[in-house]
Amino acid sequence: MRFSVRLQPRASKNEIAGLQGVALKVRVTAPPVDGLANEAMVELLSKALDTSRRNVCIVSGHSSRTKVIEISGADLTSVQRLAV
Repeated sequence: MRFSVRLQPRASKNEIAGLQGVALKVRVTAPPVDGLANEAMVELLSKALDTSRRNVCIVSGHSSRTKVIEISGADLTSVQRLAV
């Protein structure tokens, strides 16, 4: 399953903050340096979806705030729960 994520690095806490347009808004405390914010986002999504980190992949947008994420082993309803 693929979906869009809007990442906000250097936030006050790690959280999934609902939707921003059609993208899932994810806030992480890590800075956008050396891929730290991407790693924090992958960790947060894997915990929220109760799946392994290796099942969460950034398909595009590695150096952008808007990313396309692919999750293996997750269904539509579990991803929709994150947006609420």
